[in-house]
Amino acid sequence: MIILNQTDLTPASFILTGIPGLEDRHFWISLPFCTMYVVAVVGNCGLLYLIRYEGSLHKSMYYFLAMLSLTDLVMCTTTIPKALCIFWFHLKEISFDECLVQMFFIYAFTGMESGVLMLMALDRYVAICYPLHYSTILTNPIIAKAGLATFLRGVLLVIPLTFIIKRLPYCRGNIIHHTYCDHMAVAKLSCGNIKINVIYGLMVALLIGGFDILCISVSYTMILWAVVSLSSAEARRKAFSTCTAHIYAIVFSYSPAFFCFFSHRFGGHKIPPSCHIIVANIYLLLPPTMNPIVYGVKTKQIRDCVIRILLGSKDTKSHSM
Repeated sequence: MIILNQTDLTPASFILTGIPGLEDRHFWISLPFCTMYVVAVVGNCGLLYLIRYEGSLHKSMYYFLAMLSLTDLVMCTTTIPKALCIFWFHLKEISFDECLVQMFFIYAFTGMESGVLMLMALDRYVAICYPLHYSTILTNPIIAKAGLATFLRGVLLVIPLTFIIKRLPYCRGNIIHHTYCDHMAVAKLSCGNIKINVIYGLMVALLIGGFDILCISVSYTMILWAVVSLSSAEARRKAFSTCTAHIYAIVFSYSPAFFCFFSHRFGGHKIPPSCHIIVANIYLLLPPTMNPIVYGVKTKQIRDCVIRILLGSKDTKSHSM
């Protein structure tokens, strides 16, 4: 039953159905979701702990990685616990205000994720192309200002989105066929004109994603040019190996994002809604799960810190025995 405010046709709550067409498989779908979420929380908290307490990691590259980990934690925690409640306990109701808050955090922090990946690309560019000036260019105040600017960009661009959604009249039901409050899924429940929602949503995607991808592309073009010009094959290998983890992070983040963006606009009805929703959840869950694993495996300094901590704990146990 839809509870409507008579003055502005705003529903008191929405019903999130989960993944339409796969309701009988929600429990089995929840298992990989839960596993990935646990890995994401443990992995990113572990990274934040290492960067906070290990002096050898107090460098710009790892400060940006800490920003990425914090962003990933917020991004997946905003959506996955609610999705698991839908899958396990059939707790599908979400209030209108809670829906707006969830929407704000999703889009603000996915925008920040993209921005941090762009900052990390610039960090690699400075490290490889200007190694002698690396520490003087990327000072702690510069890193803090860059992180703050990235955060404010996401917040300031997404705040209007929530107000645009809030002003719409809703008279097409309150059932959202999704696991979270997706902007266009909510807008399509309105009987008002949603053209501004479509235009502004596309504009935000281009301003954030388009700008960041351009900066990343230019940075890696310059990096590739600098690496190729090195005389030693070993020097080229070492220089490019410092970018491997970041390239993986870009692939994990942008691949599902591109699929969601282009399939919604050009896929039409050829792709089932369940596929859209699963990929949308993967977009919010895959980067937080894989980033700490990739950086832990591919980054020697982090790997050495983890090994030292594990060996230290084993030594402590052996001495106590």
